[in-house]
Amino acid sequence: MNNEELYTKLNEVFREVFDDESITVTNVTTADDIEDWDSLEYINLIVAIEKKFGIKFNMGEVNSFKNVGEMAGSIVSKLA
Repeated sequence: MNNEELYTKLNEVFREVFDDESITVTNVTTADDIEDWDSLEYINLIVAIEKKFGIKFNMGEVNSFKNVGEMAGSIVSKLA
């Protein structure tokens, strides 16, 4: 999966979880950039990403992500 395909899928998940078709995430997107991104929605987001990509994050990973780029890097490493 290339970077463009990865971010296309991530955008689909973010738009669905936050019910906002205008969301477009990048490597530097953080919770501060998305209005409804709180701790509960973060859990929903993680679960949706795990389902979409057929992967599982461990709690340490989930707590360490500083932006979408770090999350994307973890997804790529799990899919490799």
